[in-house]
Amino acid sequence: MNSRGREMGDKKMNEKQENENVAVIKKILAERGIKEQDPRVVYADIIDHPHHVSTKHPHMSMEKRAAQFAPFAALSGYGEMLAETLRTVDPKIELSEDDAERLSRKLNQVQAALGAGSQPTVQITYFVPDRLKKGGKYETVTEQIRRIDTAHGKIILARTEGFSGSYVEINIDDVLDITGECIREEWDE
Repeated sequence: MNSRGREMGDKKMNEKQENENVAVIKKILAERGIKEQDPRVVYADIIDHPHHVSTKHPHMSMEKRAAQFAPFAALSGYGEMLAETLRTVDPKIELSEDDAERLSRKLNQVQAALGAGSQPTVQITYFVPDRLKKGGKYETVTEQIRRIDTAHGKIILARTEGFSGSYVEINIDDVLDITGECIREEWDE
């Protein structure tokens, strides 16, 4: 006998067992004097009534009704914590002496352009520390420079931010590279 024949035989056996179970239940109900009745007869007093609509409470939308049965997060915030744990950050790159000297020369060229009365547009790649983890990420912006504050180690951009309208500042220690029209590379000299 193949598997399909076995399945058909199993199905007939299940139907036969179910019919026998129904017959046993009907016999028990009959012995106890309980008659099986049609639901339309049992609920005849209410079955044809119109659906009740409350005058006090507004009708609940299907979305709100479904939300009652939706699963909930037993551990609130666990998903966010997991996402934060999986988020990666980059370490800050420490410049070699040669790279630090090269960056210093580039900043001096920008300072000279500022001294000549212009606000040069440069591309700055700098490190942004992460607020929650050790490390951060590198961002590259193309902005006009307003001034360089060597006393506080800041590059002040011409762009403002926030309600106070303060100028955007970048720590010189966080700068990885700076390029622009006012900057000549060593091989250009």
